[in-house]
Amino acid sequence: MKPIRLFATLFVLMCAFSARAGEVNVAVAANFTAPMNAIAAEFARDTGHQAKLAFGSTGKFYAQIKNGAPFQMLLAADDETPAKLEQEGIGVPGSRFTYAIGSLVLWSAKADYVDAKGEVLKHGAFNKLALANPKLAPYGKAAMEVLTGMGLLDAVAPKFVQGENIAQTYQFIMTGNAELGFVALSQVMKDGKIAGGSVWIVPGQLHNQIRQDALILATGKGNAAADALMKYLKGDKAKAIIKSYGYAI
Repeated sequence: MKPIRLFATLFVLMCAFSARAGEVNVAVAANFTAPMNAIAAEFARDTGHQAKLAFGSTGKFYAQIKNGAPFQMLLAADDETPAKLEQEGIGVPGSRFTYAIGSLVLWSAKADYVDAKGEVLKHGAFNKLALANPKLAPYGKAAMEVLTGMGLLDAVAPKFVQGENIAQTYQFIMTGNAELGFVALSQVMKDGKIAGGSVWIVPGQLHNQIRQDALILATGKGNAAADALMKYLKGDKAKAIIKSYGYAI
């Protein structure tokens, strides 16, 4: 094929690819920041579609969506919020599915500070314990369930430092404003390993399962990029990324 003809063919293909590409505005639970950034980059390379991401607490996103925020898709930190939006007619029926099951950890940026069984909660001389606002963040709600089940809630409640979301909670611990706290396993993992500090991976039976559901919102109905992202999240490449951050599928 002559160079001019080859260039013309490639140009036509690129234009067709570009014409099919679209954008989707996605509200993403803060615990899923790192994996979703990685998935969005692969999604753009593989499909040409762009996922515009905003990160925050699921509770705040619910309020924003109810008030008309321009999101077409929600990746929540629970399964209750997407189900509620679907029931209220704000979600596309049948689009909801569980994209990840999260793990809660007790983490300190200090090495050897948190023991492998979480006994530091009973015997540690810490001043501040960070957790996400349980009214807004499912991981904060799970942390409260753990402390209640262990009979420690009353003893440690005066030491609480509450983050608006799980990302802010992580920052409290990382900067030393709290010696330890409850965050998502995904926040302290890199390449399948704990990235630093010390951690107790909280047994799943100590709190309700953290099922994280995705939902196409009514504003995203018929959006090709939203449909493509939902499909992509169910694919092998996205699943591999999700698992690498400590989530179950």
